[in-house]
Amino acid sequence: MSLPIDALLYGPKAREDIDAFIAANTFPIVSGPNCTFMWRGDAQAVHLKHWVFGLERSQQLSRIDGTDVWHLTLQLPPGSRVEYKLEVVRHGHGEWIQDPLNPNLARDPFGANSVAHSRGYTVPTWIHPDPTAARGHLDEIWIDSQTFGRRGFGLYIPARFQRSRSYPVVIAHDGHDYVRYASFSTVLDNLIDRLEIADTIVVLTSSPDRLNEYADDERHAKFITEELVPYVERLLPISTEPQNRCLMGASFGAVASMSTAYRYPGFYGRLLLQSGSFAFTDIGDRNHRGPLFDRIVQMINRYRAEPMVIAEKVYVSVGMYESLIYENRTLVPVLKSTGMDVRYVEARDGHNWENWRDRLRDGLSWLLPGPFLHVYE
Repeated sequence: MSLPIDALLYGPKAREDIDAFIAANTFPIVSGPNCTFMWRGDAQAVHLKHWVFGLERSQQLSRIDGTDVWHLTLQLPPGSRVEYKLEVVRHGHGEWIQDPLNPNLARDPFGANSVAHSRGYTVPTWIHPDPTAARGHLDEIWIDSQTFGRRGFGLYIPARFQRSRSYPVVIAHDGHDYVRYASFSTVLDNLIDRLEIADTIVVLTSSPDRLNEYADDERHAKFITEELVPYVERLLPISTEPQNRCLMGASFGAVASMSTAYRYPGFYGRLLLQSGSFAFTDIGDRNHRGPLFDRIVQMINRYRAEPMVIAEKVYVSVGMYESLIYENRTLVPVLKSTGMDVRYVEARDGHNWENWRDRLRDGLSWLLPGPFLHVYE
């Protein structure tokens, strides 16, 4: 089967032919399982830089003879979503850039990456603002914590909020980043408006020292459980039943969620854990990921040795293209062995905010279903 790039490889190569080819295509070019990346310009070399664990992280594009066009074709499984950059080497110096032919970008705290979608992946419709959906309210609150001093957090209040009702609460670690990079407030507006998840109050937490605080720090668990949750319960009509308390987070935020529930078993009934950094060892107490993970390793090793019920329902998601998939796959049967209701989802994606965004509907509607989904359970 011929590839779309064959038109340039074996056809006319005049500048106007190249201009017409680029104008007629969207990039990268997806044809069946093949995904063709292109760059145009003078360079010594061009490399594709990606974050697909298990593949060579840097792959060289080839230059089409007689042109300034560079190309690389990879086979990506259906449903894949891959973030990448191009490294353009000139005068012996490589510069990482976004793909100028590809308008699709994913943003994170470090900037933005270009995004390739293979056949079968579609951007969820429910991540976009719906003009017919009532919008919730975002606010910023400050608390004087005995543990950490003065600290701010965000509050999402659903559009149909009434003080005469009682609401479930979600504590979202790195919640402001969920809003910035995973369309969290829009997703909540849409799913609540469509009755797919319950009308829910969401607390958006953050930490100035998250890598230490989230790594099974007892101070963090105490702050969340003994200070923040009671403060919000005094402020708003929050249900005090465990099944209406949910902790969520991604990466180290997932560790902080599990650690907090582990230290306060039975207090939280719902956990949403995304791409958790659940490092462990089968021998010794040091993990190859480095000293930042030492406390996590100790916690997960303890839990693996003596599993216990820490919530009623646990939703775990992870990308198949991230290195943490082994840790997450290994943790799930341990969680299930306690009798907890566990749902595990893998996606052909990496360790990034849009992977976590794409799982929000599935996770939240299972943990905190709205009236529409209750009817069909």
